Amino acid sequence: MRATDPFARQATLARSVRLLGEFRFEQSDPPRFYGALADDTVALVTALVDGDPAGSTLLDVGGGPGYFASAFEAAGLNYLGVEPDASEMHAGPAGEPGAGTFVRASGMALPFADDSVDVCLSSNVAEHVPDPWRMGREMLRVTRPGGLVVLSYTVWFGPFGGHEMGLTHYLGGARAAERYARKHGHRPKNDYGSSLFAVSAADGLAWAQSTGMLVAAFPRYHPRWAWWMTHVPVLREFLVSNLVLVLRPS
Repeated sequence: MRATDPFARQATLARSVRLLGEFRFEQSDPPRFYGALADDTVALVTALVDGDPAGSTLLDVGGGPGYFASAFEAAGLNYLGVEPDASEMHAGPAGEPGAGTFVRASGMALPFADDSVDVCLSSNVAEHVPDPWRMGREMLRVTRPGGLVVLSYTVWFGPFGGHEMGLTHYLGGARAAERYARKHGHRPKNDYGSSLFAVSAADGLAWAQSTGMLVAAFPRYHPRWAWWMTHVPVLREFLVSNLVLVLRPS
């Protein structure tokens, strides 16, 4: 059985359409959007875990406002969230009862011992740090041998690579950020060069393969029949949108 088989059965066209519909609520109704994304992320991670995930310790690198915490706790996992931005942590349910435990720290220097967690997750964070593969190495370091590392990120040349800047990122990241600032009177939250970086699918695959621990790579929001795109150079940069790297530390 392939590593992705348990999740592949859930990766239907109906799921893709449902998630795409939720994206329009990211700015106007964050609890709705992130709640739907949290439920889907729990389904993804628990399907990839070997055996019953209940009682496992999950570290969420870049846990943000904490919308994932209650969903993972409800699934029986012990949730730890890492977030460097205090304002981001206070923008949601982080710290509330049942919302796991949060630590303010950088994903590129995780304050945890080697081999100390069962599952390490990073959802849509790699494109926001200047050295995403340093963060990836930290995730592998803190995960026990035989555990699970899931690193999912937005591919720069995909349609969502520019985040709130929309498709203008195809004009160049710096130019898109300047254009956004002129139009809205302030810099974008995801500002190219400081809080948003161009991360390619090729770079992620190359790093993951170099570790010798990669067991699967696939587009996060695509139905199973479209996963072949991951294996086609150039095409994957534009069509994969969000790449999932699944690694098992040894």
